[in-house]
Amino acid sequence: MKLVRFRAGQDVLLGRVDGQMVRPLDDSASRDEYHLDRIRLGPPVEPTKIVAVGLNYRDHAEELGLQVPDEPLLFLKPSSSVVGPGDSIVLPHQSSRVDYEAELGVVIGKPTRGVSVEDAPTHILGYTCLNDVTARDLQEKDGQWTRSKGFDTFCPIGPCIETELDPSDLAIELFLNGARKQASRTSKLIFSPAELVEFISGVMTLWPGDVIATGTTSGIGPMKAGDSVEVRIEGLGSLVNSVDGAGQ
Repeated sequence: MKLVRFRAGQDVLLGRVDGQMVRPLDDSASRDEYHLDRIRLGPPVEPTKIVAVGLNYRDHAEELGLQVPDEPLLFLKPSSSVVGPGDSIVLPHQSSRVDYEAELGVVIGKPTRGVSVEDAPTHILGYTCLNDVTARDLQEKDGQWTRSKGFDTFCPIGPCIETELDPSDLAIELFLNGARKQASRTSKLIFSPAELVEFISGVMTLWPGDVIATGTTSGIGPMKAGDSVEVRIEGLGSLVNSVDGAGQ
């Protein structure tokens, strides 16, 4: 089942995609159906946090000249960085290089603390596309990643959450202005979604709607104002965002 969030009048609704139509899930909402082409999708979740994983594809670690980690390397992106399909990624004036990073997002479905890898799938609501936008120069300058990963608009998520999907071997790609820049499969992840849920929930409680960004593959590169960037994952569709010039 594909779940989306969208605006209908003054209301923001959660809906189920059925072909080209979206049906609200809330029984108190309008019984109307909405055509996908006539609504504006928002981020499919409102996470309290995005727990991201660095260097989770071996080829990405190699292209950065970094050692493959023995255990997941975690950092956080703030909820204020989240935007949805069609929203703009705003380039901050503090950075001279902002990169795309296509990633599979894992959406948590219920309170999760200290779960085993065997139980982890029962705590996952579904999966989504995610772009872990990164100010690469600031990442290198700071030596830690909060600022470089945390600017407003630096976490596009969407277009949907797919609740019935096997994440073990999905094609994941990124296109910049229509040209493919990243291409891999989730079978090449060092740590699987279930392993990440186990590891992260041993550190912090994950709440419903929280998102785990599972890491990006090789082929990272910069974006500039006027670009269009698309994350495309098998079974999840595509997440397209424009890039705007320097913000505050």
